Amino acid sequence: MIREFHLADWFTLANAVCGTGAIFSVMSYLQTHDVRHVQFAGALVVAAVIFDVLDGRIARWRQKSSALGRELDSLADVISFGVAPAMMAYGCGMQGLYDRIVLAFFVACGVSRLARFNVTAEELSEGTGKVKYFEGTPIPTSLVLVFMLMWAAASGALGPNLWFGVVEIFDYKLHPLVLTFAVSGSLMISRIRIPKL
Repeated sequence: MIREFHLADWFTLANAVCGTGAIFSVMSYLQTHDVRHVQFAGALVVAAVIFDVLDGRIARWRQKSSALGRELDSLADVISFGVAPAMMAYGCGMQGLYDRIVLAFFVACGVSRLARFNVTAEELSEGTGKVKYFEGTPIPTSLVLVFMLMWAAASGALGPNLWFGVVEIFDYKLHPLVLTFAVSGSLMISRIRIPKL
């Protein structure tokens, strides 16, 4: 199988490895409570974005793309820009029942967004092979949420000090900050047209 990989596919795998590393860093934070692990996780998501941009540019430069590469890209993006930011939010203190529901919704929206893109990419390209616009915000926009969490970590606003506090509804907790993930997920599955640069 490895022989079938193009150069761009290795950059896509690097994206997935960075996302996985971010998840491991969050788990290390939960064990040690060393805030540096939250920052490491955020830095790894930033690195994943760089690899995500590079894999597309390399594929276009070398004029080599494949169905395998497209699927690899989507799977890597789910890890790095869906699961990793949700895990960062959980690690930073959004651990109530409602928080978990919202974070699961966010990941599900990211998965749905990528699946929709894969299915409609040919139709959206109008036979040219190049998509002119995205429907819904691309999943890497979750980088905004990652920066928010890194800022919270740097400010000491983690766990019980999380911005906007906590609300109890029927004995279950909701951290209002988690609603930023609900908004981001909703924008991903929206029909908003965003020009592709």
